[in-house]
Amino acid sequence: MKSFSKKQVTGNNVKNQLVMKIISENKIQQDIVMWYKNNFCLKHHNPRQCIFSVPNDSINAIETKRKVNTGLLTGVSDLIVLHNGECLFIEVKTSTGKQQESQKDFENTVTLQGFKYYLVRSLEDFKNIITNI
Repeated sequence: MKSFSKKQVTGNNVKNQLVMKIISENKIQQDIVMWYKNNFCLKHHNPRQCIFSVPNDSINAIETKRKVNTGLLTGVSDLIVLHNGECLFIEVKTSTGKQQESQKDFENTVTLQGFKYYLVRSLEDFKNIITNI
């Protein structure tokens, strides 16, 4: 039986926690996109609304460099929603997730220009925003 040092176990725990956080944020984001598309983005909706993500992750340094050269913006919100004539920027976090500095900078940039930026932690948070606009 293989034994693990405390450092190895701790390192694996941190990695597992990071993976679970990503999965949780992805799940929240998927729920939001599915709900919004089904309620506002179908062809029979008039006016038809729009929700989309901006994939900011890269597999390697070459892909990152290509994306930077074509407009990758660090900190951009997870979702952009065009809803009833407004452009909403939605950042998805878990209940314990915190914004990175680049995300705070992006929030500041868009809000200073008069756009709405929201930090949501659940589908219910998102539904509340949409129903109160």
